[in-house]
Amino acid sequence: MQALTLEPALVDAAALLDRLDHPVWIFDIDRGRVHWANAEAVRMWQAGSLEDLRARDMGRTMSVAVARRLRQYQADFQAGERFGEQWTLYPAGVPVTLWVDFSGWRLDDGRMAMLCDARRAETAAPPDSLRSVDALLHTEVMTTLYSRAGRALYRNPASRSSVAEGAERLSSRLVDREDLRDLVTALQVRGEGKIIARVRTAAGERWHDLSARLCSDPVTGRRALLITEIDISGLKQAQAQAQYLADHDQLTGLPNRNQVIKDFSQTLRACQLRGDEAALIFVDLDHFKRVNDSLGHAVGDELLVQLARRLNDALEPGERVARLGGDEFLLLLPHREAAARAERRAAGLVTLISQPVVLPQTELRVTPSIGISVFPHDGEDIDTLMRHADLAMYGAKAAGRGSAMRFRPEMTASAQSRLELEVELRRALAQGQISVHYQPRVDVASGRIVGAEALVRWHHPERGMVPPDVFISVCEDCGLICELGALVLEKACAQQVAWAAAGRELTVSVNLSPRQFFHAGLIDEIDAILKRTGCDPRRIELEITESVLLGHDDRTVAALEALGRMGLRIAIDDFGTGYSNLAYLHRYPVDTLKIDRSFIRALSERPAITEMIVTMCRMLGVTMVAEGVELAGQLDWLRGHGVHEYQGWLFGPAVAPDDFDKRWPIPRLTAACAAPTAPGTAPCPASGAGS
Repeated sequence: MQALTLEPALVDAAALLDRLDHPVWIFDIDRGRVHWANAEAVRMWQAGSLEDLRARDMGRTMSVAVARRLRQYQADFQAGERFGEQWTLYPAGVPVTLWVDFSGWRLDDGRMAMLCDARRAETAAPPDSLRSVDALLHTEVMTTLYSRAGRALYRNPASRSSVAEGAERLSSRLVDREDLRDLVTALQVRGEGKIIARVRTAAGERWHDLSARLCSDPVTGRRALLITEIDISGLKQAQAQAQYLADHDQLTGLPNRNQVIKDFSQTLRACQLRGDEAALIFVDLDHFKRVNDSLGHAVGDELLVQLARRLNDALEPGERVARLGGDEFLLLLPHREAAARAERRAAGLVTLISQPVVLPQTELRVTPSIGISVFPHDGEDIDTLMRHADLAMYGAKAAGRGSAMRFRPEMTASAQSRLELEVELRRALAQGQISVHYQPRVDVASGRIVGAEALVRWHHPERGMVPPDVFISVCEDCGLICELGALVLEKACAQQVAWAAAGRELTVSVNLSPRQFFHAGLIDEIDAILKRTGCDPRRIELEITESVLLGHDDRTVAALEALGRMGLRIAIDDFGTGYSNLAYLHRYPVDTLKIDRSFIRALSERPAITEMIVTMCRMLGVTMVAEGVELAGQLDWLRGHGVHEYQGWLFGPAVAPDDFDKRWPIPRLTAACAAPTAPGTAPCPASGAGS
């Protein structure tokens, strides 16, 4: 007999329950199996016999949500509760909807099982009703119906599993009282509200996105409050990390220029309210470029990291240090007598920085040139103080380097020389002193030249070749950047036409500065250049920086889409060095991401960020171009990670167009073209179109 397989306590009950015309069974929650069932339940589960039903391992196919719900039931049964719910079961894969009365059943070994007394609904429930009940059971969205007093009337399984002990009421669930007040105010005004708040949960404090709506309790008809919650702690952490990256230098971990503008400005306002002074100390390392040129950027980076650590360790309470970029650091020293202390502190910093730095490869000694400006004597805002400290720093360099100097009003004479440089720049644009050189962009897999970046050069009749970092900033400041950018673009478009005529189909990339990008006549100007030169717009790629994507959503998207309709490609230059809002990057029509050279230099020691960028590029489906590739090991890494293109000194520098064609001539197609080529040589093309 079937009853003989059960515990003695069930033998008599089994015979009686077998006569019922509705399913009754006992479910072993811990083992995920039916412990006993009456005859109607065996038929409902479509089992051949009770033993067949007991042999089924239902826990193996049970969803996570159902298993979680049954554990909640088990806890309720321990407290003596019993209740009924609508459930949809799936015997033999066929859905059966039942109303089930649940109660606890203590097994002989003391474990708490579940007695299920089920009845089929007299009328079939509408499909939407069945699906909504099932969705409420399985969803990870936490749903709770509260009374107007904040007592939980109902929680779905996800909500119930999140409740922390002692935080069952809404008022105790929210960490900050202000959040509860804001939510109540919104409900009173609009009948609904939405907040992002810290919440007490069984897993500790978490960030939840809460939506609340006034409604009625379907049981009593009284006014109630329905709240749904989504855990967004991961998103908040990602936002915090993105904000940290936006405000901090990735090499040294110090605040960057973005943070200087915000944080230092707030400190100056606080000093003004207190009547305090503050010294701004600008630190520039003397001849740092020689370190990079002679020992490589990896050594230069390690030197910067150690010096940044020295500066940070030397701070006194309330003082700040930031890296502005390159080899430039900025310190803010608020003090009631900052003016009297500034030069003494700066002299100490000269001594500190000038001490030898021991690196794994070598021992180095660099000296700083330091400029000082003091609030409020030398300026009352951060921009003025930074400008004056910068002028003082150049004064220290002119005085022999390795020293500190306080700003003096006469130092503004140096600004005059900058104005003279502006005049010479205007003359250079008018007299054709500006030229464009081209650095090859190379396919990582094949070694073929597939493009070239256009880089501006200034051949001064007296100074010789003026580096771009000397005059580009002047062009930005004096408004010449749009004229300069248009000149470079026209030369690049004309060069694309010349190369195409010679059988060399290369994509030419051209930088657009932020000011040029947001110039009102940009689209018309580019359209005119394309028509004037007759170039193929599909072979022109416009490079913009990440800063272009910040704060100009509608305007930026409109401009990028207009350029895309013209057939032009769009690239993000120096990617990863600015505010990398990954969550919004997909909104923009971008074809290429150029990985900044700083990440390439750090591959051997800190590859994680570059790996993240590569992964993101794959997800976005954009072309990846690595900048500043100087070592064969870097190229091997790029090849191993599927990066598409690279440029840098490993293959070749930027050169004039004639030198480009001489150095990397278009190869002839021969039978010998199958052999792979080494970096720096132009391999045979895959087709007759040239390299």
